[in-house]
Amino acid sequence: MFVKEVTVQNQVGLHARPATFFIQKANEYKSSIWVEKEERRVNAKSLLGVLSLGIVGGTGIRIIADGSDEQQAVEGLVELIESGFQG
Repeated sequence: MFVKEVTVQNQVGLHARPATFFIQKANEYKSSIWVEKEERRVNAKSLLGVLSLGIVGGTGIRIIADGSDEQQAVEGLVELIESGFQG
C-alpha cells in the first residue's frame, strides 16, 4: 500500500471536468485506488464517488493505492492534481 497527501490547488476543486480527468488517469493503473477526505474514503475510479466528497480548492486529500503499480498510480495522480489538472 502506498499513500500520499496532496492539497487540491485549482479554484473549483475536484468537480465535473477535473474529476473526469482524475478518474481517466486513475483508470490507467491496475492497482485499487482510493481518495480519502477526512474520514470518508471512495473509489478513485468512480466519478460519483469522487464527486460525492465535495472536494473544493485548498482541500487536503489522501490518495491511497494498493497493487502492482501502486506507487506510480499515487504519484501520477498527485502530479495531475499539483498541475491544476493540466495533464
